[in-house]
Amino acid sequence: MVRLIFVELQKTFLKKRTYLGFLIVLIIVPLIEVAMKLEGGRFVTNAFRSVARDFVLVGNLFNGWLVSYQIMNSLWVHIPLLVSFVAGDQLAGEATSGTYRLILTRPVSRTRIFLAKYFTVVLYTVVFVLFLAVLSIGLAVLLLGRGDLLLFARGGQITILPEGEVLWRFALAYLFACCSMITVSSIAFFFSSFVENAIGPIVATMGVLITFMVLTALPVEVLESVRTHFFTYYLDIWQRPFEDPISWERIATALLYFAGYSIVAVAGAWAVFLRKDILS
Repeated sequence: MVRLIFVELQKTFLKKRTYLGFLIVLIIVPLIEVAMKLEGGRFVTNAFRSVARDFVLVGNLFNGWLVSYQIMNSLWVHIPLLVSFVAGDQLAGEATSGTYRLILTRPVSRTRIFLAKYFTVVLYTVVFVLFLAVLSIGLAVLLLGRGDLLLFARGGQITILPEGEVLWRFALAYLFACCSMITVSSIAFFFSSFVENAIGPIVATMGVLITFMVLTALPVEVLESVRTHFFTYYLDIWQRPFEDPISWERIATALLYFAGYSIVAVAGAWAVFLRKDILS
């Protein structure tokens, strides 16, 4: 099994398109952080203008932690598209290159091949999210330094987290982000088992994501009892570690939904893969 996983990882990371998501992040994140450094934190000043008479601000509130948080807040909708590139190609790519017959006639069970491919998808997703974390936090702290984390919540609520608490909260945030993105990857992996072109699973995954997000956001009373069962309802789970106090119950619920959607998607892909016709 270990050898199979190694082979699948090697096949995946030798493809140039595997690094497309990394390249996009490598371009976008530095551009955002340099732009915010040049902007000089004027949005922080503007946000506090209404309360300037009642509060005195001290310390470096416009710092790398704040910029890193803003990057997470602006990119979490786009990251699912990037992680679906590889997940959607895992099975469909074999059909595109015509190697299904080769891999499925080897003296190895289909289940083991399937698990090796899914493990590759999970590992890629985790590595990609961690790459985003290291790049965004590392570069932001290097450019803007450290300090307390200033957060603007909905309704005008302002929260300032002490610097000593910020790192472990970011670690939790990216851990939960990995869980949510693995769910997206699992759905793309499911669609990948049906088609022979990697574009199809990507489009289908984004279609599901957009549809669920629209239904989640629609202020319609009929959807009130249903929207909480959409996995997109919990995609902002990474924001929960920055709450004070942290809503652990909501986090646990989100993780259960992510696990449920992932299990269903992988089980469906496995059923299709076992019945794959290698003669076509």
